[in-house]
Amino acid sequence: MMAGLVGIWWVWLAVAIALGVVEVLAPGFIFLGFALGALVMAAVVGFLAPGLTLALALAIFAGLSLLAWIVLRLVFRRQSSGARRVLHDIND
Repeated sequence: MMAGLVGIWWVWLAVAIALGVVEVLAPGFIFLGFALGALVMAAVVGFLAPGLTLALALAIFAGLSLLAWIVLRLVFRRQSSGARRVLHDIND
């Protein structure tokens, strides 16, 4: 049954929305990478390859999610909160 569901684009879109909601409830940019991977998978299944097998679809999803997570880490690492880092004790 699951093999048939991975070939439907709106299932991947629903998974992306669900993972986006989970990211809002538990922030940390972990589920956001999976949500972006599922969003891209919706486009891949909808436009490029609607007849993917279960194993291939999950492998592509895993690769896209990993790539999205790495890009998010690089993007959000550059943003600074403006907090000062204290490297020495003022009492010394």
